[in-house]
Amino acid sequence: MKLVVLIPAFNEQKTIAPVIRTIPKKIRGIKKIEVLVVDDGSTDNTVKNAKSAKANKIVSHGINRGLGVAFRTGIEHALQMQADIIVNIDADGQFNSQDIPKIANPVLEGEADFVTCSRFKDKGLSPEMPWIKKTGNKIFTKIISFLAKQKFTDTQCGFRAYSRETALRLNLFGKHTYTQEALLDAGEKGLRIKEVACRVKGQRKGKSRVVSSWFVYSVKALAIIIRTIRDRKPLAFFGGIGYWFFSTGFGIAFALWIRLLLIHKIDPYMWLVYASIMGMVLGFLLMILALIADMNARQRKITEETLYRVKKAEFKK
Repeated sequence: MKLVVLIPAFNEQKTIAPVIRTIPKKIRGIKKIEVLVVDDGSTDNTVKNAKSAKANKIVSHGINRGLGVAFRTGIEHALQMQADIIVNIDADGQFNSQDIPKIANPVLEGEADFVTCSRFKDKGLSPEMPWIKKTGNKIFTKIISFLAKQKFTDTQCGFRAYSRETALRLNLFGKHTYTQEALLDAGEKGLRIKEVACRVKGQRKGKSRVVSSWFVYSVKALAIIIRTIRDRKPLAFFGGIGYWFFSTGFGIAFALWIRLLLIHKIDPYMWLVYASIMGMVLGFLLMILALIADMNARQRKITEETLYRVKKAEFKK
C-alpha cells in the first residue's frame, strides 16, 4: 500500500516545512509514504521551503487559482503517483501531522472509503474558536448532514483521507473550496464516509489564505452547495421552487375566488389576479424544467461512470 500526503499551499513559507518534516516516516500497513505539495501560485518561499523539507513532488499553478482547484490538481497527481490512500492536510500547521495514521487507518482497514477529521465529535478535543466561526460551522454542518442524509459533526475540516477508488470517483467543480462539495458528491455515490475526532488548533497564526472574511466565505461556500444540489438533485431543486410558486399562485387565486363568491367583487385586489397567474405559470414551467433537468441528471451519471472508467484506465496501477 502506498500513501500520498497531499498538501495544497498558498504563501505558507513559515509552516510548510514543519508540516512536511513531522509527517510519519512509517505507518503500519503502508509500504511507502510520499509527500505531494500543490503550490497555488505562492509569491513567498513556500516552494523553496517545501523543497528543503524533502517533499517528493511539487506541482505549481503559477497563479492563485483557489483551494478547490489546488485540491483537484493534487488528487490527479496523487493518482499519477499510484497512491492507494490519499491524505489531504493543510499547510498552515493547524493539524497535527502525527494524526495521519489515525485518519488513514479506517481506509487502510477497509472500514471507510472517505475519512474526515472532526473537531467537534469529541467535546474534550473541541478547539477554541471565535463564536462566529463556530456558529457558521454548525449551520453548514446541519445543511450538509440534511442533504447527505448522514449525521456529521464537522463538514468544513480539510484534514481527510481518501481511498484510491474514492479519488477516482470524485467529480468536483468548486474553485474557492471543496470540503462541502466532496461530502455531498461522495454521499450521493454511496461511498462510506466516517468521521474521526482529532485535536486541532482553533485559530491559525496570521491571516487565513482561504477565509479572508467569514461573510465572503459563507456566500461562496453556499453558492457551491446550491450548485451541487442543482446538479445532483435537479428534480427536488427546480421542482421544489416550482411547486412553491405554483401553490402560492393557486392559493392566492383560490382566496380571490372565495372573496368573489362572498362579496361578488375582487377590487381592490385585481393586481393579485395577475400575480397569481404569473405564479402558477412560472411554477408550472419550473416543474417542466425539473423533469428535463432530471433526465439530464441521469445522463450525467452515465457520463460520470464513463469518466471513472477512463480515469481508472489512465491511472492503472
